[in-house]
This record gives sequence, C-alpha cells and structure tokens, in this order.
Amino acid sequence: MPRADRDAYTDKQTRKARHIAEGYAERGMSEDRAEEVAWATVNKEDGGGNKSGSGRGKPDSKVSARRGGAKGGKASVDLPAADRSAAARKGWETRRRNGNA
Repeated sequence: MPRADRDAYTDKQTRKARHIAEGYAERGMSEDRAEEVAWATVNKEDGGGNKSGSGRGKPDSKVSARRGGAKGGKASVDLPAADRSAAARKGWETRRRNGNA
C-alpha cells in the first residue's frame, strides 16, 4: 500500500482518525501534524487497515484511550478536595440524567 493511501481502512477507522485529529487541532496542534498523529494512533490501536485480508475484524486495543484517562486522573490529584467533590457530584448528576447511573 502506498503511503497516505487510505483505501484499506474501514469507515470506522477513518471516523476515528478524523475525530482524533479534530481533538488535537482544537488543542492548538497544526492540521497536518494532527492528522499524522491521528493516523498513527489508529494504526497503533487497530494494527493498520482492516478492510481486506486476514486482519479484518480483529478487536481494537484502545491502549491510547486508556493512557489519556490515566493522565486525567493524575491531574485531578492537584485539585482541592472541594473541587474534586464538586466534579464527582456533577458527573453523578449527568449520569443520572442520561440514564447511565
């Protein structure tokens, strides 16, 4: 597969890369670099394009998503107890309102 040829990627992988790139761009990364990092993340999680061949249908690893959650948890340690408690209440209310409680 030639470089930058995205034909071997599923629609889900393409959406995932676009979503990741948008997130990086919103945080100030250049569009080109955001796209590079997004496709690298998709390749890391999915093992490359899954549209044809024996690799199709393998489960995603989601290793990068787990890492992001760990970073968020470390950042909350620096918050005062009252702020952590307020964030927990806000999360609980959101989950209750959305029926995920």
